[in-house]
Amino acid sequence: MGGRSDQAYPDEFPQHKVSIDPFYMDLHEVSNAEFDQFITATGYITVAEKDINWDEIKVQLPKGTPKPADDILKAGSLVFKETSGPVDLMDYSQWWHWTIGAHWRQPEGPGSTIEGRMDHPVVHVAYEDAHAYALWADKRLPTEAEWEWAASGGTMDKYPWGNDPIENATDKANFWQGIFPYKNLVQDGYGGTAPVESFPSNPFGLFDMAGNVWEWCQDRYDVTSYTFDKSKGIINNPNGSNQYNDPREPYAPKHIIRGGSFLCNESYCSGYRVSRRMSTSKDSGSNHTGFRCARDY
Repeated sequence: MGGRSDQAYPDEFPQHKVSIDPFYMDLHEVSNAEFDQFITATGYITVAEKDINWDEIKVQLPKGTPKPADDILKAGSLVFKETSGPVDLMDYSQWWHWTIGAHWRQPEGPGSTIEGRMDHPVVHVAYEDAHAYALWADKRLPTEAEWEWAASGGTMDKYPWGNDPIENATDKANFWQGIFPYKNLVQDGYGGTAPVESFPSNPFGLFDMAGNVWEWCQDRYDVTSYTFDKSKGIINNPNGSNQYNDPREPYAPKHIIRGGSFLCNESYCSGYRVSRRMSTSKDSGSNHTGFRCARDY
């Protein structure tokens, strides 16, 4: 596991060896149609469809953070909006907008719909939503180690599709071509999510291990976990740290997400690289976050 190129971020190191027992992995990301079956069968209500409990959310924020107005604490989620021109790429608020009424059935907010997109991956899914679906389906979320092995296709290539540079890979995955976040050339044919299995599979026969939507993993995000794992030698079936540890947002419990999304670009996150690690708070969803499931062999 670990960084495979000079693009790798510090938390992708050190490289270290792990051993993984055989497992099954979903061929593609969970689709709207599949998630709808789960909702119909169980009556489950996703995190994005519930009003925000301030007493729960404030523990993730610096002490003394003032409570927002009640009309802000309504059910909703994060929706991407293209900017009108260049912005500071460290200021995520320039393109992410809290949108009341956005959830898996209304991916862009009120007035939007998944009609005609039932074969697209479900989005606006928080960690607990993905976990609940996996339990219902008699599956589970993959570990980060399983995910990286599955994405690699048994190779040491930089991307799930091989080592073809990103400028030659517009037919390999759904990602942002152009200048993020204001000029999308849509060379891959999709300005947002694409139907699952729209692009070629990797050597293991798995689709969209790069791009389309980010995918939840079981593991807690700990910036030091790779250093700790390497110190223990070859670990069998690692399942991540026993603590949450992100110095950038020390109060937020975050889980690993993998694979990149339709918003990933070389200038911004290069999330489609096999070894790229990202994280997000477990109670957060957005219109580029979904999941796939795994199961023991």
